[in-house]
Amino acid sequence: MITKNKTNMRLKNILLLAISTFLMACSSISSDGDELIITSRFNSTWNIYEGIVRNDDGSITYHALPWGGLVGAVKEHNMPADWSGYESIRFVFSEPAKVPMQIMVSDKLKTWGKAGITSLTCYFDGQNVTSIDEVALQASDTTVITVKSVYLTPGNAVWESTPIWKGNCAQGNWQNGFVIAPEKFTTAYEGDKLEIIFTTDKSNPDVTFWMMKTIYNGTDSTLQGNDNELNKWGCATMGKEATSYRIVLTAHDVAKLREKGMFINGYYNTITQCNLLRKSFSTSVDK
Repeated sequence: MITKNKTNMRLKNILLLAISTFLMACSSISSDGDELIITSRFNSTWNIYEGIVRNDDGSITYHALPWGGLVGAVKEHNMPADWSGYESIRFVFSEPAKVPMQIMVSDKLKTWGKAGITSLTCYFDGQNVTSIDEVALQASDTTVITVKSVYLTPGNAVWESTPIWKGNCAQGNWQNGFVIAPEKFTTAYEGDKLEIIFTTDKSNPDVTFWMMKTIYNGTDSTLQGNDNELNKWGCATMGKEATSYRIVLTAHDVAKLREKGMFINGYYNTITQCNLLRKSFSTSVDK
């Protein structure tokens, strides 16, 4: 009886090992250093007339139509994914984009990208990303995009916050804006983030998009740090449920902001606070 039980246990362990190995082999997530590769999750489109070709090297050739979408289902065990331990999702393209594109993260976030870029990143630190169903890459016009890889980047940094402006600026239809004085940027350095805390005004049913514009005060020049995310009018597009927008400052941004300060305006946002964020690394991906 004891020998039979041991044999059954050995068979059970072998079976469990085989199942575990099979599940690992079939997993749609792999890693590249600290980043997770989720390219294989993108296997459908929002427009039935669009096309996907999976290439031998693992890349995806996406035949896009205007405002369709290359869609990745990111649920885990049929439940929305919790990405609060991650900093961003990044699409890497085999060739420069021929048309502007955007990343949509469920209905929470969106990031616009100009034509000519070779990668596009949507940062979701500071956002509510505890319940993510799907992500879509959209093109503004008919084009062919080869997506080399899609990465999830862990949030292994803590950002120390220093407030530089507080108020309650309801911007409406570009009606109100405000200035942050140059002296507020004396402690800013290259690589710091400018964080803008806001809510989108959804009271008008005719308003279906929300935008924000950040320029060096007294000029028409937008910041360099988010240049790839701006549309042809120099505006960043906000997600419907977004509550925070962050710009990584370049050395040029810091110099101009110390000299000129910054003017912020927008379309149907209410801004309540702006902060400077300084990076300090932690040993955990938890924020």
